[in-house]
Amino acid sequence: MERSKKKVLLFYCVEAEDLARKVAAQSNLIQLQSINWRSFDDGFPNLFIKNAHDIRGQHVAFLGSFSSPSVIFEQLSVIYALPMLFCASFSVVLPFFPTGSFERIEEEGDVATAFTLARMLSNTPISRGGPTSLVIYDIHALQERFYFGDSILPVFESGIPLLKERLQKLPESDKIVVAFPDDGAWKRFHKLLDHFPMVICNKVREGDKRIVRIKEGNPANCHVVIVDDLVQSGGTLIECQKVLAEKGAAKVSAYVTHGVFPKKSWERFVHKNDNGRVASTLVDCSIFRVFFHLFLVVIVVVGASEVSVKAFAHFWISDSCPLTVEAITGKAPFEVLSLAKSISDALQI
Repeated sequence: MERSKKKVLLFYCVEAEDLARKVAAQSNLIQLQSINWRSFDDGFPNLFIKNAHDIRGQHVAFLGSFSSPSVIFEQLSVIYALPMLFCASFSVVLPFFPTGSFERIEEEGDVATAFTLARMLSNTPISRGGPTSLVIYDIHALQERFYFGDSILPVFESGIPLLKERLQKLPESDKIVVAFPDDGAWKRFHKLLDHFPMVICNKVREGDKRIVRIKEGNPANCHVVIVDDLVQSGGTLIECQKVLAEKGAAKVSAYVTHGVFPKKSWERFVHKNDNGRVASTLVDCSIFRVFFHLFLVVIVVVGASEVSVKAFAHFWISDSCPLTVEAITGKAPFEVLSLAKSISDALQI
């Protein structure tokens, strides 16, 4: 007998509105709800959950985005309030767990902020249906599942199925090799991608520099896709691309579930000549066009020392970091693989 599906009332933060609408479009059992995200004059939140009485006896979920410390407090306030409105069950979807890369203490004095955030989420009140379900995608370190208390049930999902589906649509799908930038990425993802040939890279220290080398595997004459859970500055991906190209890769692409890209570091990967074409349309036939083209030449030459104009054929990310999605939309080589269907399915767990 097939288990009956439940209707879910989905609340969301301001940043996650686009993703929330995509999630709701996956099923007529998901109904979007709204919150007034206001602030007092001193900057502290002045929040209001609309139609609070209608929540009673309903399955409720909240889609969050902890993109910066400044938004965590207001979203935690809502997360703590919703299960106390007599809902039948409560789920939190936090696609990106932002403090995950600082999950352990290496020397006395380090503060493991991943543990701090896990404790904060673990204090979510229990709803009428029991502990809160917390859905997270590709958390940085698997041991972090043990940081959560018994009052919350972490559900760990992955964006890798989205990548596999996308790779199957490529014309050269039979010539794809998956590369991992280090042993950690290989341990996390190789079982999900074990039907692809693999290349494993690692970092070795030469003096003050850390050099990326190929540890095993052969990228020659193949479309190599570098896979990792997240990207910050992108330096490791660029170094991997260089060594893969040197070893004969026909072309190199990248996939990360979480495109964090602080300080617009995604700009390092944008196809420079595409930008030039777009920008040049803004320059009318005048003396300024001469100076503009000279400027473009300087940019390309300087950028070439770091990464070639079209070093990455494709760069796939999920929509777990909404601010990044907004910034890179329409910019080659970036393409967003949406978590919407996966989130919709997870809300039925």
